[in-house]
Amino acid sequence: MIPSDTHTVPGFEDEPVFEEPWQAQAFAMVVALHQNGAFTWDEWAATLSAEIHGPTKRPYYDHWLAALENIVEQKRLTSASDLRKRKVAWHDAAARTPHGQPIRLG
Repeated sequence: MIPSDTHTVPGFEDEPVFEEPWQAQAFAMVVALHQNGAFTWDEWAATLSAEIHGPTKRPYYDHWLAALENIVEQKRLTSASDLRKRKVAWHDAAARTPHGQPIRLG
């Protein structure tokens, strides 16, 4: 059993579950959306699988994020336009934020 104050996978105690905080946040968003009925787990698995097996090769959690963006747009939880605006706002905020400080939108 893994102590609750660590972030490792059983059998890989020296390796983190996520390499970056955003990966954990994207994972949590998918779980929360599923738990709130936004999509079924089968729908999520199909969307993630299509992304992974698609033409764009990228790191696993980049596929995860792209699949999350795809499914929220397919389910009309947001629009492609709103996603683009949020990405621009995020990148702008990150560029203005001193290293080590939390990024704040708005």
